[in-house]
Amino acid sequence: MDKFVIRGGNPLLGTVRVSGAKNAALPAMAAALLTDEPVILENIPHVRDIETTRKLLTAMGAEVELGYGRAQHRTTIFCRELNSPEASYELVKTMRASTLVLGPLVARCGRARVSLPGGCAIGARPIDLHIKGLERLGARIVQEHGYVEATADRLRGAEIVFDKITVTGTEDLLMAATLAEGETVMQNCAREPEVADLADLLNKMGAKIEGAGTPTIRVRGVAKLHGSKHRIIPDRIEAATFIIAGALTDGDLKVTECNPDHLGALLQKLQEVGIRTRHTVDSIRVEGNGLRTGSCMRRRCCAWEQTSRLKDDGPLFTERLRSVARRCWLPICGRRHP
Repeated sequence: MDKFVIRGGNPLLGTVRVSGAKNAALPAMAAALLTDEPVILENIPHVRDIETTRKLLTAMGAEVELGYGRAQHRTTIFCRELNSPEASYELVKTMRASTLVLGPLVARCGRARVSLPGGCAIGARPIDLHIKGLERLGARIVQEHGYVEATADRLRGAEIVFDKITVTGTEDLLMAATLAEGETVMQNCAREPEVADLADLLNKMGAKIEGAGTPTIRVRGVAKLHGSKHRIIPDRIEAATFIIAGALTDGDLKVTECNPDHLGALLQKLQEVGIRTRHTVDSIRVEGNGLRTGSCMRRRCCAWEQTSRLKDDGPLFTERLRSVARRCWLPICGRRHP
């Protein structure tokens, strides 16, 4: 598709269903590497990265079945034998989250060979925090020819303090620690709902994790994990995008199969600029009030710009969500997005 042609001017009305969160589905698929029993994941979104991850796991020897028809959002992953614990550059270069397989492979297979996201690029890389954490857990790391090769007889529990908050780093080391000997304490962890969702899945598989969703996570390692069934959380960025669009057009829009608890910061900011919303346990409704035009909307938009500058909202008001909000609101203020 070369372009979208959008003819605006009308309020958005009706009901829209939110997909599963891609950023929760990808680490959940990687978590299936930790067991030789089937892991069934529901509410999987239909996006390119899911297919890339399927190819990645299949190349390692896993059996990955993507659902069809009424079960189209269900994926079954069976990692009975992992003959090739490697993530090639051809796949990693298309999806940085491919590095999430590093920790699970070392924990279960005792070895892993994963391409660096940027190949042989010089300087700090996103995967460096993963590597430091695995070394703290006792893995031996060799980096050459654009690949990370990690080996360990069995990982050992340790204290890990992240130099900076990293979502994928937290998730990768969380998975590795589940099969490590002893207790692992992780400090300065990412607090995103996707991290808590991964921990929920791992606990269903037999892991012993406490504190997910807080800065400190404790993991007591176990000898073996088993299969499980898990439903992926809703995509909060997708839900927020629809909510903002409904508010922008003064529409009457109901967003279903979402989690309002993951959108509390957004709903509070909408309230600050005069947007009315109502929510149930799994839906949010944006209610228009006929104030879509004129100076009233411009005052709302400029007020939103000021509130969206706040940086102390933590993981529930992400930079990506802030960017979506500003792109929606600033044109009405007569300003361009930087």
